[in-house]
Amino acid sequence: MIQLATKVVVLDLDDTLYLERDFARSGYVAVGRSLAGQVDPDRFAQRCFDVLEEGRRGDIFDIVLAEFGVAVGDSTIADLVEIYREHEPVIEVCADAARFLDRFAGRDTAIITDGPARTQQAKLDALGLSGRIGHCILTGSFGKGQGKPHPRAYEDVAGRFGRAACDHVYIADNAAKDFVTPKAMGWRTIQVMRPGRIHGGQAPTRAHAADHAVIDLDRLIPA
Repeated sequence: MIQLATKVVVLDLDDTLYLERDFARSGYVAVGRSLAGQVDPDRFAQRCFDVLEEGRRGDIFDIVLAEFGVAVGDSTIADLVEIYREHEPVIEVCADAARFLDRFAGRDTAIITDGPARTQQAKLDALGLSGRIGHCILTGSFGKGQGKPHPRAYEDVAGRFGRAACDHVYIADNAAKDFVTPKAMGWRTIQVMRPGRIHGGQAPTRAHAADHAVIDLDRLIPA
Protein backbone atom coordinates (compact mmCIF):
# COMPACT_ATOMS: atom_id res chain seq x y z
CA MET A 1 0.00 0.00 0.00
CA ILE A 2 1.10 3.58 -0.69
CA GLN A 3 -0.13 6.31 1.61
CA LEU A 4 -0.85 9.68 0.02
CA ALA A 5 -0.79 12.76 2.21
CA THR A 6 -0.82 15.03 -0.83
CA LYS A 7 -3.58 17.64 -0.89
CA VAL A 8 -4.04 17.80 -4.69
CA VAL A 9 -4.78 14.55 -6.53
CA VAL A 10 -4.31 14.90 -10.29
CA LEU A 11 -5.35 12.06 -12.58
CA ASP A 12 -5.03 10.95 -16.16
CA LEU A 13 -8.21 9.56 -17.75
CA ASP A 14 -7.61 6.86 -20.39
CA ASP A 15 -6.49 3.55 -18.87
CA THR A 16 -6.23 5.24 -15.48
CA LEU A 17 -9.88 5.69 -14.49
CA TYR A 18 -11.46 3.45 -17.14
CA LEU A 19 -10.20 1.03 -19.80
CA GLU A 20 -9.54 2.73 -23.11
CA ARG A 21 -10.24 -0.52 -24.95
CA ASP A 22 -13.87 -0.17 -23.80
CA PHE A 23 -14.08 3.18 -25.57
CA ALA A 24 -12.53 1.61 -28.67
CA ARG A 25 -15.06 -1.22 -28.68
CA SER A 26 -17.90 1.28 -28.24
CA GLY A 27 -16.54 3.36 -31.13
CA TYR A 28 -16.19 0.36 -33.43
CA VAL A 29 -19.83 -0.51 -32.79
CA ALA A 30 -20.86 3.04 -33.74
CA VAL A 31 -18.78 2.92 -36.92
CA GLY A 32 -20.13 -0.53 -37.82
CA ARG A 33 -23.69 0.74 -37.53
CA SER A 34 -22.86 3.61 -39.87
CA LEU A 35 -21.74 1.04 -42.45
CA ALA A 36 -24.85 -1.14 -42.25
CA GLY A 37 -25.68 -2.29 -45.78
CA GLN A 38 -22.00 -2.60 -46.67
CA VAL A 39 -20.83 -4.79 -43.81
CA ASP A 40 -22.32 -6.76 -40.97
CA PRO A 41 -22.05 -4.17 -38.14
CA ASP A 42 -21.35 -6.66 -35.36
CA ARG A 43 -18.75 -8.59 -37.34
CA PHE A 44 -17.08 -5.35 -38.39
CA ALA A 45 -16.88 -4.07 -34.81
CA GLN A 46 -15.49 -7.35 -33.52
CA ARG A 47 -12.89 -7.55 -36.27
CA CYS A 48 -11.73 -3.97 -35.55
CA PHE A 49 -11.35 -4.89 -31.90
CA ASP A 50 -9.41 -8.03 -32.80
CA VAL A 51 -7.00 -5.99 -34.91
CA LEU A 52 -6.56 -3.56 -32.01
CA GLU A 53 -5.77 -6.50 -29.75
CA GLU A 54 -3.15 -7.61 -32.26
CA GLY A 55 -1.34 -4.35 -31.62
CA ARG A 56 -2.26 -2.33 -34.71
CA ARG A 57 -2.88 1.39 -34.40
CA GLY A 58 -3.86 4.10 -36.86
CA ASP A 59 -4.92 1.96 -39.82
CA ILE A 60 -7.50 -0.39 -38.30
CA PHE A 61 -10.39 0.82 -40.46
CA ASP A 62 -8.29 0.49 -43.63
CA ILE A 63 -7.36 -3.09 -42.74
CA VAL A 64 -10.82 -4.27 -41.77
CA LEU A 65 -12.67 -2.62 -44.65
CA ALA A 66 -10.21 -4.25 -47.06
CA GLU A 67 -10.92 -7.62 -45.45
CA PHE A 68 -14.64 -7.02 -45.99
CA GLY A 69 -14.02 -6.05 -49.61
CA VAL A 70 -15.21 -2.48 -49.17
CA ALA A 71 -13.31 0.03 -51.32
CA VAL A 72 -12.74 3.34 -49.56
CA GLY A 73 -10.79 6.54 -50.02
CA ASP A 74 -9.14 8.91 -47.60
CA SER A 75 -12.34 10.93 -47.22
CA THR A 76 -14.30 7.83 -46.21
CA ILE A 77 -11.72 6.87 -43.58
CA ALA A 78 -11.78 10.44 -42.26
CA ASP A 79 -15.58 10.24 -41.95
CA LEU A 80 -15.33 6.96 -40.02
CA VAL A 81 -12.69 8.40 -37.69
CA GLU A 82 -15.01 11.33 -37.05
CA ILE A 83 -17.87 8.95 -36.16
CA TYR A 84 -15.52 7.06 -33.84
CA ARG A 85 -14.38 10.21 -32.08
CA GLU A 86 -17.81 11.85 -31.88
CA HIS A 87 -19.93 8.88 -30.79
CA GLU A 88 -21.58 8.74 -27.37
CA PRO A 89 -19.41 6.18 -25.59
CA VAL A 90 -20.62 3.24 -23.55
CA ILE A 91 -17.94 3.06 -20.85
CA GLU A 92 -17.70 2.73 -17.06
CA VAL A 93 -15.27 3.83 -14.37
CA CYS A 94 -13.18 0.87 -13.19
CA ALA A 95 -14.34 -0.44 -9.82
CA ASP A 96 -11.01 0.29 -8.13
CA ALA A 97 -11.05 3.83 -9.56
CA ALA A 98 -14.54 4.44 -8.17
CA ARG A 99 -13.37 3.31 -4.74
CA PHE A 100 -10.30 5.55 -5.04
CA LEU A 101 -12.42 8.60 -5.83
CA ASP A 102 -14.59 7.87 -2.80
CA ARG A 103 -11.53 7.56 -0.52
CA PHE A 104 -10.05 10.85 -1.72
CA ALA A 105 -13.29 12.80 -2.01
CA GLY A 106 -12.09 15.43 0.47
CA ARG A 107 -8.98 16.38 -1.53
CA ASP A 108 -8.63 18.88 -4.37
CA THR A 109 -8.88 16.88 -7.60
CA ALA A 110 -8.08 17.45 -11.26
CA ILE A 111 -7.90 15.48 -14.50
CA ILE A 112 -5.39 16.14 -17.28
CA THR A 113 -6.23 14.24 -20.45
CA ASP A 114 -4.92 14.36 -24.02
CA GLY A 115 -6.94 13.79 -27.18
CA PRO A 116 -9.61 15.68 -29.13
CA ALA A 117 -11.43 17.87 -26.62
CA ARG A 118 -14.95 16.86 -27.67
CA THR A 119 -14.06 13.18 -27.49
CA GLN A 120 -12.52 13.49 -24.05
CA GLN A 121 -15.45 15.56 -22.79
CA ALA A 122 -17.86 12.88 -24.01
CA LYS A 123 -15.86 10.31 -22.03
CA LEU A 124 -16.00 12.45 -18.88
CA ASP A 125 -19.76 12.87 -19.29
CA ALA A 126 -20.33 9.15 -19.91
CA LEU A 127 -18.27 8.28 -16.84
CA GLY A 128 -20.06 10.81 -14.66
CA LEU A 129 -16.81 12.59 -13.84
CA SER A 130 -17.54 16.10 -15.07
CA GLY A 131 -19.25 17.06 -11.81
CA ARG A 132 -17.16 14.85 -9.56
CA ILE A 133 -13.67 16.16 -10.35
CA GLY A 134 -12.75 19.68 -9.27
CA HIS A 135 -10.94 20.71 -12.44
CA CYS A 136 -10.88 18.88 -15.79
CA ILE A 137 -8.26 19.93 -18.32
CA LEU A 138 -8.67 18.81 -21.93
CA THR A 139 -5.32 19.54 -23.55
CA GLY A 140 -6.91 19.15 -26.98
CA SER A 141 -8.53 22.53 -26.42
CA PHE A 142 -5.12 24.21 -26.05
CA GLY A 143 -4.01 23.77 -29.63
CA LYS A 144 -1.34 21.73 -31.37
CA GLY A 145 1.76 20.79 -29.40
CA GLN A 146 0.41 21.56 -25.94
CA GLY A 147 -0.59 18.08 -24.85
CA LYS A 148 1.50 16.12 -22.33
CA PRO A 149 4.37 16.49 -21.57
CA HIS A 150 3.96 20.21 -22.33
CA PRO A 151 3.84 22.03 -18.97
CA ARG A 152 0.76 24.16 -19.62
CA ALA A 153 -1.81 21.77 -18.11
CA TYR A 154 0.30 21.02 -15.04
CA GLU A 155 0.94 24.71 -14.47
CA ASP A 156 -2.79 25.35 -14.83
CA VAL A 157 -3.50 22.89 -11.99
CA ALA A 158 -0.76 24.35 -9.79
CA GLY A 159 -2.09 27.87 -10.32
CA ARG A 160 -5.71 26.92 -9.67
CA PHE A 161 -5.18 25.28 -6.29
CA GLY A 162 -2.24 27.38 -5.08
CA ARG A 163 -0.53 24.53 -3.24
CA ALA A 164 3.17 23.78 -2.87
CA ALA A 165 4.65 21.40 -5.42
CA CYS A 166 5.10 18.68 -2.80
CA ASP A 167 1.33 18.75 -2.17
CA HIS A 168 0.58 17.37 -5.66
CA VAL A 169 0.48 13.79 -6.91
CA TYR A 170 -0.03 12.83 -10.55
CA ILE A 171 -1.48 9.39 -11.26
CA ALA A 172 -1.43 8.13 -14.84
CA ASP A 173 -0.54 5.15 -17.01
CA ASN A 174 1.88 6.19 -19.75
CA ALA A 175 5.45 6.84 -18.64
CA ALA A 176 6.42 7.86 -22.17
CA LYS A 177 4.76 11.25 -21.62
CA ASP A 178 2.87 11.52 -18.33
CA PHE A 179 5.47 11.93 -15.59
CA VAL A 180 8.53 13.75 -16.88
CA THR A 181 7.02 17.23 -16.45
CA PRO A 182 5.32 16.86 -13.05
CA LYS A 183 8.45 15.18 -11.69
CA ALA A 184 10.52 18.16 -12.83
CA MET A 185 8.01 20.41 -11.05
CA GLY A 186 8.45 18.52 -7.78
CA TRP A 187 5.20 16.55 -7.84
CA ARG A 188 4.93 12.96 -6.65
CA THR A 189 4.13 10.56 -9.52
CA ILE A 190 2.48 7.13 -9.64
CA GLN A 191 2.08 4.88 -12.68
CA VAL A 192 -1.00 2.66 -12.89
CA MET A 193 -0.04 -0.47 -14.83
CA ARG A 194 -3.62 -1.65 -15.18
CA PRO A 195 -4.19 -5.07 -16.76
CA GLY A 196 -5.92 -4.60 -20.11
CA ARG A 197 -4.39 -1.20 -20.84
CA ILE A 198 -3.71 -0.39 -24.48
CA HIS A 199 -0.31 1.30 -24.20
CA GLY A 200 2.72 -0.33 -22.62
CA GLY A 201 3.79 3.07 -21.29
CA GLN A 202 7.48 2.27 -20.82
CA ALA A 203 9.70 5.12 -19.62
CA PRO A 204 12.26 6.10 -22.29
CA THR A 205 14.58 7.62 -19.67
CA ARG A 206 14.91 7.64 -15.89
CA ALA A 207 13.49 11.17 -15.85
CA HIS A 208 10.29 9.83 -17.44
CA ALA A 209 9.76 7.06 -14.88
CA ALA A 210 7.17 7.47 -12.13
CA ASP A 211 8.20 7.42 -8.48
CA HIS A 212 5.98 4.39 -7.83
CA ALA A 213 4.02 1.83 -9.87
CA VAL A 214 0.82 0.00 -8.92
CA ILE A 215 -1.49 -2.37 -10.78
CA ASP A 216 -4.68 -0.66 -9.58
CA LEU A 217 -5.83 2.26 -7.49
CA ASP A 218 -6.79 0.11 -4.49
CA ARG A 219 -3.06 0.26 -3.61
CA LEU A 220 -3.35 3.98 -2.85
CA ILE A 221 -4.82 5.09 0.47
CA PRO A 222 -5.14 8.44 2.25
CA ALA A 223 -2.62 9.35 4.92
